Amino acid sequence: MSTAYLFPGQGSQKVGMGKDHYESNAGFAALVDDANDILGFDLKGIMFEGPPDVLRQTEFTQPAIFLHSAALFATLHAQPDMVAGHSLGEFSALVACKAASFEDVLRVVHQRGKLMQMAGKKNPGTMAALIGMVDEKVETICKEASEKVGKEVIAANYNCPGQLVISGDVEAIEKAVELAKEQGCRLAKVLPVSGAFHSSLMEPAFEGLKKELNQLEIRKPNCPIYSNVTAKPTESVAEIKENLLNQLLNPVRWTQTMKNMYANGATKFVEVGPANVLQGLVKRTLNDVEINGHQ
Repeated sequence: MSTAYLFPGQGSQKVGMGKDHYESNAGFAALVDDANDILGFDLKGIMFEGPPDVLRQTEFTQPAIFLHSAALFATLHAQPDMVAGHSLGEFSALVACKAASFEDVLRVVHQRGKLMQMAGKKNPGTMAALIGMVDEKVETICKEASEKVGKEVIAANYNCPGQLVISGDVEAIEKAVELAKEQGCRLAKVLPVSGAFHSSLMEPAFEGLKKELNQLEIRKPNCPIYSNVTAKPTESVAEIKENLLNQLLNPVRWTQTMKNMYANGATKFVEVGPANVLQGLVKRTLNDVEINGHQ
């Protein structure tokens, strides 16, 4: 029996996140206060009080979710057999498997958020959820929409069977949503995001993130960390760094990651973060596994 710890990405944030832990858990509170000092602004205030439109800004969303997940995990004193994180969550997983320090990763995550927000302004794009279609059908629709509009849209988040998020140029996304509805997609809707994450439209953030990751000290993890890009486990420092960078422009293969974790012996999945999104995705992907979480 192996236990996999999972960490969520953007979309899991909510005003008030972590406030209960801060008031009842001295270890959690100490890390939140440390984060405020490291970042030089009141992230705690944004997490606890909002307003929502500020918390939704990528440059604040990313460090807020990372802080909540990493601080909560630290208080669990858990020993995972394997870890994975959805998009931004991969940075929380990096700390959970002791491949990098909380303080160093917090700084990188804050810069990543700022870089991705900047890329979203430079290359305006969006994302859309398509529910009720097989992966191959969605991939075909993206290809068709791209050809018709002459701009990019790709399958960006393989969340669970029948639930994909596509990413790309606004016009191409709208065409893909239209095609999906015509072809019987149960639900196709554009999401309120600030950029086309996990697509080539994030290219303006690439060199900046590369510089940040090159300065990040990464050590051999104490358990395998599964990459969004490959959906496979690794304990190689060079591979971890390369995967974290390539993740910026490539799809999150979460469905494949969950199946690979299960194939490699995971029978218990534990989500650590401000929501329970990943627990639902595991439930819709795997049978006969134990699923729970810490929020």
